[in-house]
Amino acid sequence: MPRSPRPAPSWALLLRLLALLQPPGLGEACSCAPAHPQQHVCHSALAIRAKISSEKVVPASADPADPQKMIRYEIKQIKMFKGFEKVNDIQYIYTPSDSSLCGVKLEANSQKQYLLTGQILSDGKVFVHLCNYIEPWENLSFLQRESLNHHYHLNCGCQITTCYTVPCTISAPNECLWTDWLLERKLYGYQAQHYVCVKHADGVCSWYQGRLPLRKEFVDIIQP
Repeated sequence: MPRSPRPAPSWALLLRLLALLQPPGLGEACSCAPAHPQQHVCHSALAIRAKISSEKVVPASADPADPQKMIRYEIKQIKMFKGFEKVNDIQYIYTPSDSSLCGVKLEANSQKQYLLTGQILSDGKVFVHLCNYIEPWENLSFLQRESLNHHYHLNCGCQITTCYTVPCTISAPNECLWTDWLLERKLYGYQAQHYVCVKHADGVCSWYQGRLPLRKEFVDIIQP
């Protein structure tokens, strides 16, 4: 079932939550749960294609006693895939300046374009961090670019389960097994780049790659 919408928190609260989520003893590390690109888009409030024009370090809140800082990226929005009902044209996005709080480092004043997913806060600001799906546009496959317009949004009722070791199985008909880590020892491998978890009329979800069949190793694991 799709998650019920929740009120967007302020960025100060998000910074505190990110600090609490740091693993014990790893004060300088950012830790994120793995998610397929489809999950990122479905769970994000916003998905856009943009270039980064400039960056500036700004206070995280109006409280002069608050030591937290944010990086404010000025962007040139090229296309919006999700978030129309909340914002129109976006001028700035914000991220923690501290890498241990999952701050994102983006290239400003270059020709590089990014796919950016993130949250829209209660004050209307757009907040991104390393646990969002943020990729150079040139790194996305044709299917990923096409799915931003169609397939991802239409199939958010599907659940994608990450498979780390064999055996791994699904527990519900609306699940797809994500096997990139098992087969390639990386998250965003062939399956993330070239497959969408699609929900059929009978409520069953399965991987889809146009007219091309699943690779044999996927079939062996997904269909024992």
